[in-house]
Amino acid sequence: MDTRSRISILLAALWWGSLSALGFLVVPLLFVHLPNPAAAGAMAAKLFTAQTWLSITCAFLLLMALKGKEVSALSPSAQAAMKYVVAGLFLAVLVEFGVSPRIVNARAEGGNLKLWHGLGTALYVAQWLAAGWTLWCLSRATKAGDA
Repeated sequence: MDTRSRISILLAALWWGSLSALGFLVVPLLFVHLPNPAAAGAMAAKLFTAQTWLSITCAFLLLMALKGKEVSALSPSAQAAMKYVVAGLFLAVLVEFGVSPRIVNARAEGGNLKLWHGLGTALYVAQWLAAGWTLWCLSRATKAGDA
């Protein structure tokens, strides 16, 4: 396994692991341990923004690492991983710049908070799946051959 393949797997693991830790552990703990839901929500929003920038960074670095080789030289699993990286990147940007502002507006102006929060959650889970499939494809690609 070459260095580029190892770096790609590490980036995918960081991306998927950070999404997992934040979404399934840290944010639920905020709502359990902070004094009120408003404080927990404000902190969660800041953490999700930081996660978005980490996701964007990981996705761009993954694309650069994968694109360093000719697409025809990539295994089918690595080619599939590129599609999941692009999908995850799109979802991260969509949540941060499309849904998150609407959640803030709904909270401030009495809009449909349940709708926007549900949509944001669904898109976050979709991004988590895309990152997970990226990791799966890359680890499979390097096991079967070269990424």
